[in-house]
Amino acid sequence: MIRVKRVYEPPSGKDGFRVLVERLWPRGVSKERGEIDLWARDAAPSPELRIWYAHDIERWQEFKRRYLAELRRNPEAAKLAELVCRKKAVTFVYAARDEEHNSAKVLAGFLQKPPGRPRADRPPWSGKGLDGRRQRGKAGR
Repeated sequence: MIRVKRVYEPPSGKDGFRVLVERLWPRGVSKERGEIDLWARDAAPSPELRIWYAHDIERWQEFKRRYLAELRRNPEAAKLAELVCRKKAVTFVYAARDEEHNSAKVLAGFLQKPPGRPRADRPPWSGKGLDGRRQRGKAGR
């Protein structure tokens, strides 16, 4: 299970393994005070995307689309997914003021997608499984 929380909120026992999912270190927060176990800066949006978005709510839907596209080809996101599977509780901490429109929520949603859901970069009708082999059945004919 992945929780999402502002880094400025006090840590709690329920947080478990705390991962900072920001490209830049948040102002006024030390590693000790924030109780940060891991800084996953390379899983955060690219500098270009972060600057383009600039927390402009009008760009939110496009930001999500672009960030998800980055995550699909980001090996750091895959490493983070493995870590999340190994931990009982994980909290992604972020610095943005907007608690509803932030990259941590997008990342958590991306990593918590239901198993068996087709990858977004390959249509479900492609006839190939995740291992690249042809599948039997209607899609594989």
